[in-house]
Amino acid sequence: MVKHCLLALTLAATVYAVAPAAIAQDNGSNSQAPAGAPPDHGRGGHFDPARRTEMLTKQLKLSSDQQAKVLDILKSQQSQMESLRSDSSTPQADRRSKMMEIHKTSDDQIRALLDANQQKKFAEMQSRHEQWQGRQGGQPPAAPDSAPQQ
Repeated sequence: MVKHCLLALTLAATVYAVAPAAIAQDNGSNSQAPAGAPPDHGRGGHFDPARRTEMLTKQLKLSSDQQAKVLDILKSQQSQMESLRSDSSTPQADRRSKMMEIHKTSDDQIRALLDANQQKKFAEMQSRHEQWQGRQGGQPPAAPDSAPQQ
């Protein structure tokens, strides 16, 4: 009887200890963005150009001509990023710097399409995104009284 109770208790303790790790691993493969993430990014920085164009259209009030050009820029960016990700011969640090360069080039191309008001709003959006990325990277969030100065 004591052996059965001890065995049941050991089994319960093992399940209790292992289950959270299994659940955490399962959640890590989830393709949804974490709460508070920008709507155009999933895990790993992948994004859908059409969704991002739609988000930028709403935020920046893009004209139909601007929408088409932004979508082309974002599709090109996605294509370049995917080929870079699949290139296993390039060291990870080099791939990362090339990805940052591609992202900056795309942002510059988008910015060139915008009028002055849209450019200002786009800059604000990028600033918020960079702050969000900093917090996700393990950096502590800024204190409420240390708002960014403009």
